[in-house]
Amino acid sequence: MPDDALVHDPAGGMPRLIEIMRRLRDPETGCPWDIEQGFDTIAPYTIEEAHEVADAIARRDWTELKAELGDLLLQVVFHAQIADDEGLFAFDDVANAIADKMVARHPHVFGADSRDKTAAQQTRDWEAIKAAERAQKAQTGTLDGVAAGLPALMRAVKLQKRAARVGFDWPQTDQVLDKIAEETTELREAARSQSQAETEEEFGDLLFVMANLARHLGVDPEAALRGANAKFTRRFERIEAALAEAGKRPEDSDLAEMDALWDAAKAHERGAG
Repeated sequence: MPDDALVHDPAGGMPRLIEIMRRLRDPETGCPWDIEQGFDTIAPYTIEEAHEVADAIARRDWTELKAELGDLLLQVVFHAQIADDEGLFAFDDVANAIADKMVARHPHVFGADSRDKTAAQQTRDWEAIKAAERAQKAQTGTLDGVAAGLPALMRAVKLQKRAARVGFDWPQTDQVLDKIAEETTELREAARSQSQAETEEEFGDLLFVMANLARHLGVDPEAALRGANAKFTRRFERIEAALAEAGKRPEDSDLAEMDALWDAAKAHERGAG
């Protein structure tokens, strides 16, 4: 029977959200759009909501973060309800699976292992436990289990970290920088005289090595690029504002003028800092 009291209970918490999604997916009385959805159609929204959580954190907007975490939680509940409808598993199975995993991966908190370990030792123990889990899934290759659906830069770093564990890595950052110079030369040659497919391949190689450099420098390439995007947005908006004061739009300007305004915006930011 529909639980209207729970649906309208402002303090209903997780049971309320799960009931709302169950009602939305009810084949007779639910929402037609929600009923039509499946794992594949919802997955892009899940990825988008995860990025919006990261954006709220980057902006230090805690009110927005609460809302975005709710949106992301809804995605988990949505996937779990689809699975329940198809007889695969239920939300409690999802919660219990991650709870079991966290208990198993923290024997120094929930088991008999000592907590008197360095962070480095705990990281090694964590990786050993994850390796054992992969072995149970018949994922015996070094790179097995690195999700193909991750953002490309993030996946590149994870692949490189896995390879580094077995010694396949440059020991010095200078060697990575040398490789970047080599890949840049190859990209120039491809762009000048080779096909678009070959140019794209060389561009990918350069990005892959750039991700490796980020790893060697202890930089998160996704976060670094998000920062660069935000900086570009701020500075270009200052260009537009400056042009607007002169009664112009960007399309009424030219590169030389906008480049000078860009330098002014950069100088303003440095002065403000």
